[in-house]
Amino acid sequence: MKIELAKNYGFCFGVKRAIKIAENSAGSQESTSATIGELIHNSLEIDRLKDKFRVKTLKNINELTDEKKAIIRTHGITKGDLQRLKTTGIEIIDATCPFVTKPQNIVEKMSNEGYEIVIFGDINHPEVRGVMSYSTKTVHVVLSKDELESAKLPQKVAVISQTTKKIEDFMTIVTYLMQRVKEVRVFNTICNATLENQEAVRELATKADVMVIVGGKNSSNTKQLYLIAKNLCKDSYLIESQDELNSSWFKDKKYCGVSAGASTPEWVIQNVIKELENIDKICNS
Repeated sequence: MKIELAKNYGFCFGVKRAIKIAENSAGSQESTSATIGELIHNSLEIDRLKDKFRVKTLKNINELTDEKKAIIRTHGITKGDLQRLKTTGIEIIDATCPFVTKPQNIVEKMSNEGYEIVIFGDINHPEVRGVMSYSTKTVHVVLSKDELESAKLPQKVAVISQTTKKIEDFMTIVTYLMQRVKEVRVFNTICNATLENQEAVRELATKADVMVIVGGKNSSNTKQLYLIAKNLCKDSYLIESQDELNSSWFKDKKYCGVSAGASTPEWVIQNVIKELENIDKICNS
């Protein structure tokens, strides 16, 4: 069985940057750091940072106790929480991805100029909640154009996307707004790594007869990769580690494509590749 990695996969710039920031935050044995929310959506990497660098993960700022440093996760936090943190005196280390800071700034600017905000994204995602908090006007968060049909929209809206969404779905939202609203300001806030990883999965899934997507199951960008793969290759699977691989998936398969979400560490991906090679040897021995 041929095993091939997608041309683009795994850690994006923002995740690499955040992990390096978290690792560098480690000081003496007595000094501890804590991320406000999960630094990235990958539990294996979060465990590694805790074990090797004493970086704790808190659900929110209310859980801070005697930590010396507070690390803001890649997805950012709300504007209100950031202001509260600044009053505590704790050292704040900002690991927010620049691709997330961008929509925060856009929302703040456009809402101050009188535009209501439309966000294509998941209202329960921490990135979206953080971005929403920068608006001084009404915010409409939707996952499809159907959710806009009952919305009372003004004459001026600014539309952005969660950074990990599919560009085709974003354009459907934009097209709908252009037909309903007099003035629409469009900002493409989908990050380049997301677009490149999605295109690479499309290319690979059209050739493979089985696809394996590696990443956190709570990761938006990983789930998008899986859905794209599944649409093109029916035998597609989403796993978090090599332990979830099932040899029956690969019976009579000739071409296995592999990709990984932007929060998936290279060491996890390589462990999956090694296990796939072992499965292939067993199946063909």
